[in-house]
Amino acid sequence: MPECRMCGDEVEKEDLVTVRSGGRKIRVCGDCAERAAEEALVAQESEAAVQQMMGFKGRR
Repeated sequence: MPECRMCGDEVEKEDLVTVRSGGRKIRVCGDCAERAAEEALVAQESEAAVQQMMGFKGRR
């Protein structure tokens, strides 16, 4: 039985979702996929806030 790469729980093969984390594709369970999406959104928003605060006008 496959297991989630983030939490290590054993899950059904149909319940695994492929997400990008740190530039790599990993297969995780649905709960971890939601958590990873939230973390990515927070990281993106915080980077945008810092760039705005520093007056950065370009793209990365």
